[in-house]
Amino acid sequence: MSRFGSWSEEQGLPVFAYQADHEALPEAEWDPITEPKTRRHWLSIGNRRIFAVVANDGTVGLLDEHDGIRWLVAPDPEGSGVSIVEELDGARWGSAFSDRPQGSVPVRTFGPTWFTVSAQSAGLRLERTLLCPEGEAPWVLVRVRLSSVDGRPYAMRHIEEWALRPRFANFLGTTESRREAAQRSVRFDVRSEGAGLRAVEERLEAAAEYEAWPLRQVFGPPLTLRLDAVGNTKAEPTSDGEAHPVLRLVTAVEVPAGGSVDLWFRFGVDDNSAVPDPKALFDSSIRALASRLPKAEADRARFASREIPWHAAILTGGSCADGLLGNHTLNQGSAYMYSIGFNGAARDPFQHALPLVYCEPDLALSVLRNTSSWAKPDGDIPYALDGSKKPFTIMWEPSDQALWSMWLAAEYAAATGNLAAFDAEVPYHPAWVAEPVALREHLSRQFRFFVDGVGLGEGGHVRIRNADWNDMAIVDCGTDRDTMIAEGGSVLNSAMAAWVLPVYAGLCDRLGERSQAGEARALAVQLREKVAGEWNGRWFRRALAPGGHVVGDKDCWLEVQPWAILCGAADERQSRELLATIDELHRAGSPLGARVRWPVAAADAETGLTSQVGNATSGGTWFSINMTLVWAAAKLDPALAWDEWRRMSLAAHTEAYPAIWEGTLSGPDSFNSPESMRPGRTWAAAEIRSAMQAFPVNNLHSHCQPLLSYLRLLGVEPTEEGSLRVGAGTGASFASRTFEVRADGSGRLSALGPVTVENSRGKVEAGPGEATW
Repeated sequence: MSRFGSWSEEQGLPVFAYQADHEALPEAEWDPITEPKTRRHWLSIGNRRIFAVVANDGTVGLLDEHDGIRWLVAPDPEGSGVSIVEELDGARWGSAFSDRPQGSVPVRTFGPTWFTVSAQSAGLRLERTLLCPEGEAPWVLVRVRLSSVDGRPYAMRHIEEWALRPRFANFLGTTESRREAAQRSVRFDVRSEGAGLRAVEERLEAAAEYEAWPLRQVFGPPLTLRLDAVGNTKAEPTSDGEAHPVLRLVTAVEVPAGGSVDLWFRFGVDDNSAVPDPKALFDSSIRALASRLPKAEADRARFASREIPWHAAILTGGSCADGLLGNHTLNQGSAYMYSIGFNGAARDPFQHALPLVYCEPDLALSVLRNTSSWAKPDGDIPYALDGSKKPFTIMWEPSDQALWSMWLAAEYAAATGNLAAFDAEVPYHPAWVAEPVALREHLSRQFRFFVDGVGLGEGGHVRIRNADWNDMAIVDCGTDRDTMIAEGGSVLNSAMAAWVLPVYAGLCDRLGERSQAGEARALAVQLREKVAGEWNGRWFRRALAPGGHVVGDKDCWLEVQPWAILCGAADERQSRELLATIDELHRAGSPLGARVRWPVAAADAETGLTSQVGNATSGGTWFSINMTLVWAAAKLDPALAWDEWRRMSLAAHTEAYPAIWEGTLSGPDSFNSPESMRPGRTWAAAEIRSAMQAFPVNNLHSHCQPLLSYLRLLGVEPTEEGSLRVGAGTGASFASRTFEVRADGSGRLSALGPVTVENSRGKVEAGPGEATW
């Protein structure tokens, strides 16, 4: 059981009740590495627009990615968004932990899209709930419930308080530089309007580092923040002229004996919308949330019924309507967005959208369209977008980006039948000054760049460039960097491509792109044969360099191994032997799943990115890699596959490390292995001011990969013919509004176009409409 609290249920949905006094609990203090030690434990929740970073201190940070990565209320050193109660007898207390009633420990409840603080002073109870409403509202809704629990009437003043702390998350900026950039760029003019306060942001000048980038595309259009008392709540504005404006609404409240009073507020970006009935909005949002989140039951993992809807909520809460490119971003989050300040790598939104194909297919398509917009007209997808949404092409030029877009496109088509989506136009990023083209043309150009732009390197394998999936592969290869970039071959990407390309060819066939389908299949056959030749008797080699240098002959790099099984390069005997080796080496004694390398590697002193044994790519455990291990093992050794899936669960992390917050409700992209000096935590590279440990939650891999691998355990995957395969009964189920697989293998699918579903009993062709089997 977690040292911080326990799981329960509200409104039929999972919630976590944080009950610990983190100021008194010794283990609550932790080290973000690049920031001072802290006792704040937080989680980001959201809808399809706003991000609310809610914390155990009862405060909130708000971030909006619509026009750039910018904090409306930065949570440093703490957030804002609190209730203050001033009773007539002079008692003053509130929802912030620092303002809690004397001698009490408020319960802080983390919900899928809401956060509640419950505090009580004598017979008066305060329950403050902040909700991210369903849809694309760029603001949060707050319900403050004041209740008499001792049968006495109470009179008081309630103060709704929000401090404005703007920050622009420019790439690799510091807290100080971002604060200075905001101060150079905006000014808040606080004034009252009716019953509310509005804070108007006025442009002054662009931050110097962005002078070459149009101001509209740095900080977005003019922004107005608004704090409202909504519904029947009547409040008076106050302001005290602090350095950072603090917006306050004061309400006189009389709570009847044994009764309660609800106050309603909203705060965020002013979208000129009205909230005439906040209770109706609150209740309808909870109902809609319960309806859209998938449900699951698994005999082999009882906690699946809790974790599957939770993962789906946090994953979709990481999306944001994109004001520059249209559609929706699905930023990897965690330290990459909130701390470092960028959206990348491009492979990540593509793969994070994969499980959404089966529960929110409209969002999956929106992410496919949005991330495809990043690509240059020749099909080259840049590594990332920086905090101002400018394409980021320095440092890394991966060789695998197009594989992920082709995979998502093929899986979306197989599961929805929505072929018309591929004829709709998708714009290019304005940096490329190019006319929109159909989505199918975007994909065709990305395929062409993969074939001709990336091409083949040493040994006939896909060229590694300066990174494949592993951003540190070139550093860890032990050979000349420039030569490796120019000519090195990635066995990993050859194996992945040998699976992706035939599946993409199935989509091409359905779209009438016969020539491209044939080319994709031919290249896949060629690459599969090359991968098969890299078997060294125990595992598959990782990469090849000119001059006969081989990477991964003496140590096993996990990332290539599942793909070798999935693409068919490994025969059945090799596959079973390989899984046994992984179980013996990578998984042994590792409670959170298989290590990415065995033996665990020591640091490369020059980079510091893998500065300790058992960290990051030097032997950490990675959600994105262990997902493929679960998938591959499910075909040959279901017991191992289910055990690996259990190890990537929140339940497993809490059991192994009950006093570590990250892993309780959310996690990073990778956890350190037991060999690390900080097991159960995540990587840090203080030498270059970069640390996943600085924001070790809300990496979407920790939510996407358990969802996707769970579906693979149920045998759900696209085929080379463009159909959808569903496994026989596994004793586990998954059900969303659009897709269901029952414990006996039967199911249903809501198709937007023609689909073919394959299972052990044959094929079912249907759509548009309901398909059942």
